[in-house]
Amino acid sequence: MSTALYRRYRPETFTEVIGQEHVTDPLMQALRSDRVTHAYLFSGPRGCGKTTSARILARCLNCAEGPTDTPCGRCPSCRDLARGGGGSLDVVEIDAASHGGVDDARDLRERATFAPARDRFKIFILDEAHMVTSQGFNALLKIVEEPPPHIKFVFATTEPDKVIGTIRSRTHHYPFRLVSPDTLLGYLDQLCTAEGVPVGSGVLPLVVRAGGGSVRDSLSVLDQLVAGADDSGLDYERAVALLGYTHAALLDDVVEAIAARDGASAFRVVERVVVTGHEPRRFVEDLLERLRDLIVIAASGPAAQAVLRDLPADQLERMRAQAATLGPAELSRSADLTNDALTEMTGATSPRLHLELLVARL
Repeated sequence: MSTALYRRYRPETFTEVIGQEHVTDPLMQALRSDRVTHAYLFSGPRGCGKTTSARILARCLNCAEGPTDTPCGRCPSCRDLARGGGGSLDVVEIDAASHGGVDDARDLRERATFAPARDRFKIFILDEAHMVTSQGFNALLKIVEEPPPHIKFVFATTEPDKVIGTIRSRTHHYPFRLVSPDTLLGYLDQLCTAEGVPVGSGVLPLVVRAGGGSVRDSLSVLDQLVAGADDSGLDYERAVALLGYTHAALLDDVVEAIAARDGASAFRVVERVVVTGHEPRRFVEDLLERLRDLIVIAASGPAAQAVLRDLPADQLERMRAQAATLGPAELSRSADLTNDALTEMTGATSPRLHLELLVARL
């Protein structure tokens, strides 16, 4: 059975973590200068590297050649915490979503009093730390405030505001961010090359869009596409169908029908959307994104290519012609109407009817 891509390519050093240099650079400097604190709070959206960075920090602290900003990868501690390693007795990962009560906190507090079994530090990584109850945090407060010299804490959370202030104020807080599309595109391209998977034009931008800036989500989407790919590699048509996005040709047809004021053609596109099994609301979302891109092209002129780098050259040329035909004012009006329709379609019992009304207004 194949291992998931996000597990197979999980970073093992801070230099391998992408898009989080504002976090990894200060942490590496703290390790180099021996200014590591006793408690950290890593916050940010899911799949952006919080827990992975906590594990890397543990490797750096417990490396036989450390504390160091670059783990050796050879000592028992580094091997235990590597990809596929069995884990270390001295690095304890706790899922606070299921172990966030006061009794769990008291148990952790008792375990923290014992010296490390082998390594330099005993490190507790609390994932989903916002799920710890107020009573649980209060039970931890004393040991987080004045821990034994061999103890380190890393709290990882998507909701730092739910971590009580008395704990938060005793940590160094590092906010993680979603990774930019350009960075993700380059990373996924390198990964496909390493995997020997040919990639069709326009596929990776779809993966990046589906991942929403989360590295783990993007790798999961890519893994799904790779699993279903044949010897020819990742195909745009198959990716569009599998991810549920609207084919670019459908969007071209509806935009050109709107520009030509051709109601019959526009309603034929709606019929194709329904017949081919597309979700009307997803079609409207994709149409709004297309109108956004056309507004960017109309406003940016020749510089639009630098902004919309993920668009294939032939697609960009077609969209330049569409933007020139519609003009900035009409594009803005259409985008406003589409956005309103998207809001109205939330929870609607007849999304097709709302789509047809939108086309009539446009």
